[in-house]
Amino acid sequence: MILYHGSNQAIERIDLAKGRRAKDFGKGFYLNPSRGNALEWAAKVVDREESGEPVITAYEFDEACLTDGTIKVKIFEEYSLEWVDFIIANRHNRTNRNLHDYDIVVGPIADDDVGTQLFRFDRGYIDKDVLVEKLKSKKPQFIQYFFSSEAAVSYLSKCHE
Repeated sequence: MILYHGSNQAIERIDLAKGRRAKDFGKGFYLNPSRGNALEWAAKVVDREESGEPVITAYEFDEACLTDGTIKVKIFEEYSLEWVDFIIANRHNRTNRNLHDYDIVVGPIADDDVGTQLFRFDRGYIDKDVLVEKLKSKKPQFIQYFFSSEAAVSYLSKCHE
């Protein structure tokens, strides 16, 4: 499977220490199976950092590791109460240590639309059940792949396009 990383610079080597904290699945390296979504993210990074150009780096991912038990994996098939709790905990984590010990996490992206609903939940405007129902009706559900360890990163091979 090919996965894409969008940034404002080319990625020569994955450096997990450069991951940003308080993100959906924690501090690590994020990839997307959609080149288009990765390109949108790259444009956001350029805008946020006010430097560089949108750059996509592609990786071949040996997805056998998701099911063979060699590393610890968490997969969220869709928006759920468990996903909401996981996202909220990670987004509120202000430390540089992840709150979980998963090497790879796969699940829906908390994009701007989802962020708006999470904000409404955080402010008490909607409860968790309403939040999940609103998210489940969101189409399409974009997926992200999160890598938090060198063991996980070892299943990625940079594509030379």
